[in-house]
Amino acid sequence: MATEVKLPRLGQGMESGTIVKWLKSEGEQVQKGDALYELDTDKVTQEVEAEASGVLLKIAIPEGEVEVGKTIGFIGDKGEQIAESPRADSPDDSTSSDSARSIASAAEPTTSDAPAAATNGSSRGRVVDAGPDDGAPQQAGGGRIKASPLARRIARERGIDLSQVRGTGPDGRVVAEDVERAEAQPALAAQAAAPAGEVESRPLSNTRKTIARRLTQAWTVPAFQLTVDADMTRANQVVARQRELNPDVRITVTDLLTKVCAQALMRHRDVNVQYTEDALLVFPNADIGIAVAAPQGLVVPVVRAAEQRSVAQIAAVRADLVSRARDGKLRSEDIEGGTFTISNLGMYEVDQFIAVLNPPQASILAVGATRDQVVPLDGELHVLPLMTLTLTCDHRAVDGATGADFLRTVKAFLELPGLAL
Repeated sequence: MATEVKLPRLGQGMESGTIVKWLKSEGEQVQKGDALYELDTDKVTQEVEAEASGVLLKIAIPEGEVEVGKTIGFIGDKGEQIAESPRADSPDDSTSSDSARSIASAAEPTTSDAPAAATNGSSRGRVVDAGPDDGAPQQAGGGRIKASPLARRIARERGIDLSQVRGTGPDGRVVAEDVERAEAQPALAAQAAAPAGEVESRPLSNTRKTIARRLTQAWTVPAFQLTVDADMTRANQVVARQRELNPDVRITVTDLLTKVCAQALMRHRDVNVQYTEDALLVFPNADIGIAVAAPQGLVVPVVRAAEQRSVAQIAAVRADLVSRARDGKLRSEDIEGGTFTISNLGMYEVDQFIAVLNPPQASILAVGATRDQVVPLDGELHVLPLMTLTLTCDHRAVDGATGADFLRTVKAFLELPGLAL
């Protein structure tokens, strides 16, 4: 009997996801554990593996937003018959718009002037296919342009006129690859540019909605900030020497900061906590989140057990996470479970800032640029490379003295890295 392929719940609170594309075709042999399709959630886009072996008999929902637990395909024996079910986004079905809406309604409502969108990257996601009066592109003769929801989503985000895109899908349907190809043509891009002075409306992606929700939550937390300046003379020397010893890895100040903070958290475990209504959760390892400005929005991938890794090992893990974050290839496990976050804006020439907490974590460290400054020392003036560190803490979980003691240790480790390494 054929096995139903159901949309899985990949994280706590996940109610729906967006199928970006299938990696296997109908009639193709599939082995358990093979990458079957790409799924976009409100956090990441990741490949979902097949849970059974056999032939992919039918793809019930080729792409688009689907609620958790819904059947999206069937795997079984070659030649096995399954019950027919309507596809979710058949372009020639007069009820396809209603079907798409019913699939998306569990996740979020839509309006005629702002179609719902779910995306984890600049070229992923879905716009719910509305009726003929929703402002969607029309053909010259008044007919609706055949295009996949993903293609419409990409075209809307990038300002590309679908009527100018040649479709290579079934019956001339425009697919995502057609839009990507069209964007690379300067003449088309110029033709699709919005008139000067026109307001551009960009629907909120699921990632952006998640950022807004979590930061709004963080803004209600009673927080305090502590600031110190650290002399980076020896820290910069350590980073330079580490680069010489590890030429295959691009080691940065952030990597040293990750190691230093991890070691400090092990000495001050009262900072390595999360607040709940009934208890403080104290963690045995320093799982450090690194704030990354990705195209789809701010994401915070996690370096696990950073206190157990060398600076070079942390750099290798961090480089992989940042690369996949910017390519929209992070997995759910890459961004869950952090105990502390570092947000470094020094590369943007920012001297000092206050970072917003990353719930449910209780602390986050904001790192500014290193600047040469004149400092009085032993009765003389010296020019030292100083870096400003600002620690934000959830006062429900971390007391002022506790946070200050932790920050003092971080400063000491940066000024004498041998203490931490």
